This record gives sequence, C-alpha cells and structure tokens, in this order.
Amino acid sequence: MKTPVIDGHCDVLLKLYNNPAIDFHDPKEGRLDVTYSRLRGSNVKLQFFAIYLPERITEARFDHYLEYIDIFHRQVERQGKLRLVRTRLDLEEVMGGQEIGGLLTLEGADALNASPLYTRILYHLGVRLIGPTWNYGNWAADGILEPRRGGFSRKGKSFIKECGDLGILLDASHLSVASFWDLAASSPRPFVATHSNAKALCGHPRNLDDRQLEELIRRDGRIGVTFVPYFVESGKPASIAGLVRHIDHICSLGGVDRVVLGSDFDGISEWIPGLEHAGQFYRLEEELRKHYSEAQVTGFLSRNWYTFLHSHLPPF
Repeated sequence: MKTPVIDGHCDVLLKLYNNPAIDFHDPKEGRLDVTYSRLRGSNVKLQFFAIYLPERITEARFDHYLEYIDIFHRQVERQGKLRLVRTRLDLEEVMGGQEIGGLLTLEGADALNASPLYTRILYHLGVRLIGPTWNYGNWAADGILEPRRGGFSRKGKSFIKECGDLGILLDASHLSVASFWDLAASSPRPFVATHSNAKALCGHPRNLDDRQLEELIRRDGRIGVTFVPYFVESGKPASIAGLVRHIDHICSLGGVDRVVLGSDFDGISEWIPGLEHAGQFYRLEEELRKHYSEAQVTGFLSRNWYTFLHSHLPPF
C-alpha cells in the first residue's frame, strides 16, 4: 500500500467548467491530470479542489462560484467513491475508510464583494479555505503581480476577521508581499500557502522568501510545495530532485512538520518529467525516501496536512 497522500491544490473544476464533456470518473480520460482512478491508484485520501474563475470572466459574479460547487457535486462527488469534506469527522472518515475526500477552496474572492452574507453562504456550502486574491488586486487585497504592490484594504481586513470567526482558513499563495504581512498581522489563526516554493532557490514572484517561510513555520501554518516547473527551477529543466531541494530548504528553516503538497495539477501546461499527473505521486515518494525518514516522508505526503486540518476544521 502506497503512503497516503493529501494534495492541497488542483484546478480540475476549472477544466470541467470550461469543457463539460470531460469525465472525471472515466479511467481513460486524457484531458485531466487529476482523475478519480489516478487518485485511487496513488492512495490520495484528500484532494483540494479550487474554485478559480478563468481570466476571460472580467466581471465575476457570486453565481459563478455556485456553478463550480454544482459541478463538484454533479461531476466529481460520487457516493461510495468521493465525498465532500466539511468537518473533522469527515476528514477522519475518509482517512480511515475507502472513499476519497474532496475539500472545496476558493482562489480569488473577487465576487464576494465584501459581503459577509456571501462568505457565510460559501461556508455553509462547504468551502473551507479561501485565497483572497489571484495574482492581481481586488476589493480585499493586492496580489503578487499587482503593480501598486499594496496590502489588504479596510474591507479586506474585516474579511480576515470574518473568515476567522467562521472557521474558513486563509491561503497566502497569490498575495503580494505587503498583503502577506497584513494577513500575518491581522489573523490570530495560522494560515497557509497552498502552492508556493522557496524563492531562495527559484526567484519566481509567486515563491516565498525566507522571512515569509519562517513566519508560516512560526505560526504553525503549512507550505504546499508545488509541481509547477518554473517555480522549481529558473533557467534549467525542473526535476523531482529539484522539487525535493525546495523541501530541503524549508526543512532547513525548521519546517519539517510544516511542509505539505500543493501540486497545481490541471492548472499548469508544463510538467516536471515523471510527475505529470496524479497517478505519479509514488515517484516523489521514492525520491523523498532517499533523503528522509519514514515518519518525515509520511508527514510531507499527508500527515502534516492532516494535523493542520484536524485542528482547524469544525468538529462536525
């Protein structure tokens, strides 16, 4: 039996939104990196599914989010196979049972429009983690590619509190540097970066510098190493060994219990050789076992995510 895996980011729902003919449950489906059969084959126990609106949608509406949630229930969730994880009890049951769990996340809160009602509705519908921005600015905060390089707005700081009060986790992966530090200052709860690597090894803007990594480690947050090749290497081909070097770096800062996975499968058009889809997590595991103990490898692949979620999801 392969080591259980929890993956903190994929964009399957985007592909299903763009092309309803894609079949997540068809073992022969070649248009997805993440399919049910690949998750099952890799012993993935929990997959995060992002609600991310394509850039062609220039005026995001709340019903776009509802469409994605409907797609999850109609095309991804299936009784006895894959179920929505909302609570600690759900998490325990999927980790100990035969079903795979799906956790809904939101990447870019543009269509929430500073409405506490909309935020509460998403919580009631099962969304448990929100990245306030994608790469650019919105009503809440600036993203990492927003030229003005601002932080959270006044409404955005109220949103941080609303999410904390509800029990919605926050994701810093696309935030500007100023927004990252505003979140750190404003949130009493730990937060995460679901799919970012170490800037010290690869200078992509979406990677995190050592101060940011150290803050996430200090706060008992989580850092999801991502499989995007140009987040792993700049100027040369990426490799699984290169991805492991990012894990090495985070561990060198004290983050051995904070490292998790955030593949970004189905959100990428380039892949690390040998790590092209969700059926190949075992190859990362093989490389990790050359450098780390059994307990550490299990932590990276699933336990570190599990302990975080078990602490912060509602009990039932």
